[in-house]
Amino acid sequence: MKELSIRAISGVVYVLLLIGSLYLQNTFTALLVVFGILSLMELTKLINLKSYAQYVIFVILFGAFWYLNIWSNNIPGNDEAIQILLVITIFVNLILIKDLFTTNKIPLFSSKRFIVTTFYLTSGFIFMLLIANYQNEFTPLLLLGGFILIWVNDSAAYVVGKNLGKQKLFPRISPKKTVEGFLGGLFFACVSSYFIAAYTETLGSTSWLVMAIIVSVLGTLGDLIESKFKRQAGVKDSGNVMPGHGGLLDRLDSIIFAAPFMYLFLRVLSYVS
Repeated sequence: MKELSIRAISGVVYVLLLIGSLYLQNTFTALLVVFGILSLMELTKLINLKSYAQYVIFVILFGAFWYLNIWSNNIPGNDEAIQILLVITIFVNLILIKDLFTTNKIPLFSSKRFIVTTFYLTSGFIFMLLIANYQNEFTPLLLLGGFILIWVNDSAAYVVGKNLGKQKLFPRISPKKTVEGFLGGLFFACVSSYFIAAYTETLGSTSWLVMAIIVSVLGTLGDLIESKFKRQAGVKDSGNVMPGHGGLLDRLDSIIFAAPFMYLFLRVLSYVS
């Protein structure tokens, strides 16, 4: 009972910090930086990267895209820089998906470790920043909608999987995940997308439905990839910064992986609308 209370309290603090910061642009940016550095510290331990260069890269890249898109969004080449980062990030994420399904261990030779910290984690936080500042306007409800979809998906997947789950989804990596749980999470995320569309007035209901599918599928893959990193490192949690929950990366792995694909979908919407 005590452990459940600690888990509930730390979860509420995490959610309140996140939601509260979304309504203050500078506070939100600062929180992303703090969350990013803490998550990077946890990932660095998981992949056994003995270097400080990844932190320098995070600060430089995040700072550059923050400056270009918040303070000086009219600088020539800004949009091209975003597109280049998006293409590289999605390519790296697709390789991680390939490694998830085709190898017993994700290859982590020296240069790939920096590729992972840069274009898996750092890019994930950059695209969260870009989603919340989409089209040069602070639109925190877009990112909040993404977080809500992930929370609904994870909660529903747990409840459905625990009560109805029989067929394992990925037993080698995450024995508790089931196909029934995944489908249940996807279904309830799709249902919740209607309410997100109605109450945020950001995107239409069809667009939020597609976003729900993107977030549920890619978020689940992101969670499995982080689970594979943990299994290779021989640990249960990525850290202990959140009592009862584990590490911060354990809570953010889904949105980190899904954020570039969410941003890509927003870009496609802007071209076709």
